Amino acid sequence: MPDLLQPPHLDPALGERLDNDAYERDFWQRYANLHGRDSWKLERGQHFVEQNSPSREALARGDWDSAIRLLDTRREGLREEGEQDRERGTVFHRVRVVERPFTPYIQWELHSLRLNAEYGEAVHVIDAADLTDVEQGSPLPELVVIGSRTLYQVLYTDEGVLDGCIRFTDIELVAGWEHTIRVLFTAGEDLDRYFTREVAPLPPPRLTTE
Repeated sequence: MPDLLQPPHLDPALGERLDNDAYERDFWQRYANLHGRDSWKLERGQHFVEQNSPSREALARGDWDSAIRLLDTRREGLREEGEQDRERGTVFHRVRVVERPFTPYIQWELHSLRLNAEYGEAVHVIDAADLTDVEQGSPLPELVVIGSRTLYQVLYTDEGVLDGCIRFTDIELVAGWEHTIRVLFTAGEDLDRYFTREVAPLPPPRLTTE
């Protein structure tokens, strides 16, 4: 990890707070209008509650076999999204930060992200232990950069439930965070290799009802 990587400061007062519905509408409107520009996502949290996901609900029940099997219900939607992205000349890049040992959520999400990668998403994994100099005692935020023009700081409750976002459109700030995520992406490892070595051999996680 480059020692001189200094992520830009995020001042919530310089952005606009959006609730869940407004965030979803704004995101998909901007994403659908992308042509020839890529997007970048940084995921740092180790536990989230994903709503309206039968697979995630099975994980919460402690039913690992069903959680993995139900991931296949995402294939058709991912296939369509991948085709649309190729038509518009855009690639969605994702950096997934992981801590060891994996939480049950992370172990499950890495299976889920493997499907995303199968249909065109570029996913790299980086160990949180490699981010000590970058984070300096404070975890990196959850972020999405759309087409070099819009930055979302994605917010969650203490329980891990999505709680909208703060949207930033200052070009220098967006560019600074896109650069940061690009550097982390380059420093990370391709998900397919990482999954084969670190995830595939694992037994089901020890699950408890959430």
